[in-house]
Amino acid sequence: MTLIMGIVNVTPDSFSDGGRYADAEAAVAHGLRLRADGAHLLDVGGESTRPGAERVDPVVEQARVLPVVRALAEAGAFVSIDTMNASTAVAAVEAGARLVNDVSGGLADPGLLAAIAPTGADVALGHWRGHSTDMYARAQYEDVVDEVVVELRARVEAAASAGIAPSRVILDPGIGFGKQGAQNWAVLHGLGRLAALGPRLLVGTSRKRFLAEALAPDPAEVDETRRDLATAVTSALAAGAGAWAVRVHDVAATRDALTVARSWQEGIRWTSSTRSP
Repeated sequence: MTLIMGIVNVTPDSFSDGGRYADAEAAVAHGLRLRADGAHLLDVGGESTRPGAERVDPVVEQARVLPVVRALAEAGAFVSIDTMNASTAVAAVEAGARLVNDVSGGLADPGLLAAIAPTGADVALGHWRGHSTDMYARAQYEDVVDEVVVELRARVEAAASAGIAPSRVILDPGIGFGKQGAQNWAVLHGLGRLAALGPRLLVGTSRKRFLAEALAPDPAEVDETRRDLATAVTSALAAGAGAWAVRVHDVAATRDALTVARSWQEGIRWTSSTRSP
């Protein structure tokens, strides 16, 4: 079964819901709603990675996220910390997080992998070619799927060198990170090749620009509702391609999409099992 990771942005400037849950009380309430809607994991982040976003000091980041991580963990939620900073990752694990989700794959802070190795937490390593301020300038590929495979394999090796066993590693192809429109679709189409690397796969398409570009000549015309529907469809397709989890804003829509897709597959199996030899 593909798990659903609900997004809890404790930021004033995230590309989709920045500012809605910027204080701890609102963020915790939002996380609990997502859990009630069917989220298996809650990914708490205090630094926006939207295109053009500026870095946030780890002290500010921790002030945003640690009360939320602690409260959600105490409520029984499986909490993930979305961070590129080693100090924030360790502090969040101490506060109750069980997964460190680093979109940079351990490249933004070279000390992150070694810092979390002794904690026992799992780590999600994203495909990444640079910070949000200039990541699209690095979206140059001969074969985007081949290069993502090679670069993610290197992150698995880096994690192992830091003392993190492959069983603790989750790989994220970094949809929208250092990739332009069609490149994202190519990576999604190639998820099977990424799954062959071995570690679990986390896929996040939620509300991203490339979805809107597929729906209208002017992406600005595609509202949140339409982006959420497109997210649910791509998440269901990712599940069919072997994704361990999908990271989304709208948990309820994704839950329904995954349920329908699972029923479809069960229908195929039922038909096959009852067909006469």
